[in-house]
Amino acid sequence: MELIWIILGIVALVLLFLWVSYNSLVTLKVRVDEAWSDITVQLKRRLDLIPNLVETVKGYAKHESGVFEEVTKARANALNAKGVKETADSENQFEGALKSLFAVAEAYPDLKANQNFIELQQELVDTEDKIQAARRFYNGGVRDLNTKIQQFPSNVVAGMFHFVGREFYELDAAEQKQAEKPVDVKF
Repeated sequence: MELIWIILGIVALVLLFLWVSYNSLVTLKVRVDEAWSDITVQLKRRLDLIPNLVETVKGYAKHESGVFEEVTKARANALNAKGVKETADSENQFEGALKSLFAVAEAYPDLKANQNFIELQQELVDTEDKIQAARRFYNGGVRDLNTKIQQFPSNVVAGMFHFVGREFYELDAAEQKQAEKPVDVKF
């Protein structure tokens, strides 16, 4: 009789372990999904601001059509991106096009003083900050999930239930190099 209780105790511990491990993996997966959703919401918000920004700049810089076409094309690519890698690549392209648009705006003092342009610029800065926060949250969730999936003994449960690691949302090589360069401060 004692042997039966020992066996039942071991089975209960194994089941408890499976239950706890599975639920913690599900929790981490849901957090990563939520974080990715936050990123896509903020990216969409930024993409929705761009047509207004382009129209405002167009009013002052009518002969800069190449820049407008580049921004519009990059925006369309960003809207159609699927998955982490493709989204990151299209967003990097989009940010480059956006920099070109702001470079055009620098050449027009009246535009830089336009209240609508200033408000759009502030909205864009606010959105960029939210995107960065969402990326950090996502990458933190991915780190936790990937770690849990790779650690023993939870990797056994992850394998049994087909949990897979996720990709980090990373900067492209040019952005990474720019981020690593020290900032020049001139007075």
